[in-house]
Parts: sequence; structure tokens; C-alpha cells
Amino acid sequence: MFLFVLPMKLLLTTITILLSGFLCAQDATQWKKTSVLFVPELLLGKTAESNDGFPERDLQKQIVLNIGRDHERNPQEWAQRLKGVRTGIGLGYTDFGNLDSLGIALTVIPYIEFPIFGSKRFTTLVGMGGSYFTEKYDAIENPNNNAVTTDITWAYRTYLYYRLASSKSIDWRVGLGYSHHSNGHTRLLNQGYNSFLLSVSAAILNPLQQTATEKDTNPSNYDRSIHSYVDFRSAIGQNVFALAFNEKKEVYGVSTEYGHVFNNTFRLGIGLYYRFYEHYYDYIQGNESLVQEGREFESYKDAPVWNSSTIGAFIHGEFLLNHIGLDLQLGYNFHKPAYRIEWRINEGWDNTPRDIPEFWELGEFGSKFKLKHRISSRLGLKYYVIGTSKSPKHNVYFGAHINSNLGQADFTELAVGYVYSFRFKKRN
Repeated sequence: MFLFVLPMKLLLTTITILLSGFLCAQDATQWKKTSVLFVPELLLGKTAESNDGFPERDLQKQIVLNIGRDHERNPQEWAQRLKGVRTGIGLGYTDFGNLDSLGIALTVIPYIEFPIFGSKRFTTLVGMGGSYFTEKYDAIENPNNNAVTTDITWAYRTYLYYRLASSKSIDWRVGLGYSHHSNGHTRLLNQGYNSFLLSVSAAILNPLQQTATEKDTNPSNYDRSIHSYVDFRSAIGQNVFALAFNEKKEVYGVSTEYGHVFNNTFRLGIGLYYRFYEHYYDYIQGNESLVQEGREFESYKDAPVWNSSTIGAFIHGEFLLNHIGLDLQLGYNFHKPAYRIEWRINEGWDNTPRDIPEFWELGEFGSKFKLKHRISSRLGLKYYVIGTSKSPKHNVYFGAHINSNLGQADFTELAVGYVYSFRFKKRN
């Protein structure tokens, strides 16, 4: 397990390393000379209210430059399995409609785009990265903006595009999509920005694509295959506990997983995880309000480590794009007792103090709590040291992920893992 501090500003650095694989970490083949494309994009939309009394604002305005690769002629197996896929990096500038209170965001997002509905005219894009904000919440100077309280946040976007017209050098497109920014529960307040936008873009194609060789346009066919793997991961994350405990502390985790890789492109596995939350442990050991004698969670002091731990099982899916992995994990917590304390504090009256009076209205354990207490998810990026297109028996990866309780941010993490792959089996 890692013994280091994870400042939030490492997020963009890590993402930059990971996303380099989208453009630079592929095998040197002729297709690279013909695949680069530039997609300038203009977007207009509405920034939704993040809280009561949210600042007045005009239309949100975005400018994004997407620098990517068209993998149609990429001979690697993953590119041929995912027909018509494009990957790249989006560099964005966002004006949220109120420069004084909401400021601007400078965004770096790696993305993947692929056709849907069986037509190349319709594509969908999914991207995840980070943003830098010029304005954030301040109790005195900017009290009505509860959206973000950190300079650096996670950034997520998902869009649907329709190709209106094409020429040899440009594809003209319109799109509709959703963008989100939040800090992954590394500081409160953290309501986040949610926006729905319309897009106009032009995919500027590399003219060298028109001179591609026959070898480029007809890559070798691949046999269908399946192989098993085991995965061991160690991670360290950060989060905050409540407004009265608004200091980042660590979340340590380990996991093990077993599953199958299909056609060297998609990974599906099941596994177990263990996590230890410093905030929970310090709250219990510090004899804070809700664990004091006679209070609801007094018994947690009998086993502070155990009650500060989480144990769960998960199912994990991942797209393997050679050096890059795009993964989503859905889990179930068998054991997460101290989340009850967190819920009591954060879901009752606003601004719960550190020393909680007996009369204070605390969060209730209703159906919403039961779902968030049990259901976890994990979304992020990995960078594999050895490209998965080489089908290595041993591999190591680094990752950046955001973990959540049924969609509500829990903690942000960095991870390192080891993968052992068993012998391939070909399928007819």
C-alpha cells in the first residue's frame, strides 16, 4: 500500500500522463501518418443551479479544440473490433455566464468517440479529465456559488453528434450533450456544475488520409479469443468528512479480481475490495460527538479499525485501447458501518457543528440512505506500461479514478496494479 500524500493538484498531472496514450503510445505503423484530425467545437447552453441563491448567469459558452486520431486504418485489434473509433484530447475554455462569481474553466479531457445506431452519421463521445477554475466558493467574497471549492476538479462530458455534411477535408457536425465538473469530495462545499449544451463542430481531416495504402485500408483479420486474468490493485485516495471536518484525509484500498478478456479488447471481471477511511477512524478515536458515551454510535469505539473499514464485492468492465484502459466498476458494500455517522451529519440540518447538540436534526436512514450505503461505483482511466495489444503475460498499470456512493462522490484516488494473464484460447 502506498505511503504518500495525494494533493488534488496531482490530478491533472496524472491525467496528462494517462491521456498521452491516446495519441502517442501506440505502435509505430503507417496508419499514424494518416490518422491525425483536429475538431474545433463551439458550444452554447445553460449552467444549472447548483444551490439555492445560485448567482444569475447568461448562456454558458464553450470553445473546445479536440486533437485526436481516427483509428479506421489502425491495424491493432482493439481498433478493428471497435469500428470507426476515434480517440484524443479535448482542450476547453468555458465561460459559465457570470465571470465575477462563476469565472471560467480551463479543461483537459481525454475522450473516445464511436459510431452508434449502425450509422457513421451518428457518434457518441465520452470523456473524463480535469478542469482548473478561476473562481470558487468563498464565504465572504463569493458565498452564493456552492458549486466548487477547489481550483482543480474532475471534468466529465458525454455527447451525441450528427454529421450534417462531408467533404474530402471536413465533416460538419451538430451535437447535444451533458458536461459535469466536481472535485470528487476532496473539499466541501461540492455541489458541482451540471450543464446541457448544443454543439457545432468541424472535423478537419488529414489530407494524407486520401493517399492511404491498400495495406492500411485492409488490415489483417483477427481470430476471436478469450483469456483469463487476475488483477491485484493498491490505491490511495482523499476525501473530506463534513463541513466541520473539511480537511482532506486518506482512504487506503486494496482489491483482487478475476475475469476474462474478450478479443483482447474488453475486460469483464468480478472481485473483492477492502478500504480504510482515516476520517472515520479519527472521528471514532477522537471521541467526537456521535460516539461519545450515551450517543448513537458509542459502540464503534470498541473496534475503531473495523468500524472505519469497508468490505465489498464488485463487477468490473473495461475497454482496452492498447496502453489506455477506460473502466467502470459497480460494487456492493457488505460492511461500511461508519458511513452511518457521515450520513447523520451531512443529511440533517445545514452546517452541522463539530459538537452536535442532542436537539440537532440529523439525517434519517431512509431508502436513499440504504441505496447509497450499499451501492458503490468507480470510474476512471488506466495507463498500462506494456500495451495490451502485445498480449503480455505480466503487466503493470497506473490509474486515476473517482469513487462514489450511488453517483454521489466518495473519494478521488490514484492506483497501481498488477495483471497476470493466462494463456489465450481462440474461438471459432
